[in-house]
Amino acid sequence: MPGPRMPAWGILPITLPAFTITGMWIVYAMALSNNHICPVHNWSYNQSCDMDGPSSCCTLDHIPLVSKCGTLPPESCFFSLICSLGSFMVILVGLLRYAHLLERLGPSLLNTLGLATGWVCAAGLTMVGNFQVDHAKVLHYIGAGVAFPTSMLFLLLQSILTYRMAKTRGQYWTGHLRSILTTVAFFTLVFSGVFFIQESFVLQHVAALCEWMFIIDVLVFYGTFTFEFGAISTDTFLVLLKASRAPKSYKGESSLSSTAHIHSHVEGLAMA
Repeated sequence: MPGPRMPAWGILPITLPAFTITGMWIVYAMALSNNHICPVHNWSYNQSCDMDGPSSCCTLDHIPLVSKCGTLPPESCFFSLICSLGSFMVILVGLLRYAHLLERLGPSLLNTLGLATGWVCAAGLTMVGNFQVDHAKVLHYIGAGVAFPTSMLFLLLQSILTYRMAKTRGQYWTGHLRSILTTVAFFTLVFSGVFFIQESFVLQHVAALCEWMFIIDVLVFYGTFTFEFGAISTDTFLVLLKASRAPKSYKGESSLSSTAHIHSHVEGLAMA
């Protein structure tokens, strides 16, 4: 008899993008109001500015990259908070997704890799949020170099696993949706990286827009897990608990069998 369902978990995947996307735009609005960045619709940049504030003059330091929006206080405080809470929710969503797939498909290397990439991405996101680019550039870029590729790999693995688990037309459509989001994420990530290293202000501005699109796309992807999380039950957690204990019990059985084999061998020698 299946255990009782826990549909409240279906709220978690929606909460992650709703909270994070809203928080990011609040940080952007704060940075813009404090003249720390230029608006995303601005395409005119200068080598240097004589006047204070980017409202009338924009330089490379004012390009609205996500990291730039959260560099200076007070918005840097909110940026760190959003990234830290977002990382925690990513860890939780990744674990529940792993448990749900474990219940439906059984042990799978792709599922394990999906859990690992999600958690590594969360670690990188924590570094991005707590080490601002203007104050700890190396650590910030290490975090971004970890978070962005692993999040891309997470999307790819979860899209493949969605098709593997799909049985109904709705589940296949979910796989199609995730495949589209994964494709968009791949191209925006590539364009963001390629344009970011260019000297042209216009191309760097395009890189900022691609970065925003990539982050929003990844968060929307996480939101699609609400389709499956509504079916989570107590059995899902029992499967996860059994999986966590399986290596220990396996080792125990192996040691017992080895001990029994040794005893039988000694008894055979004694009888001989």
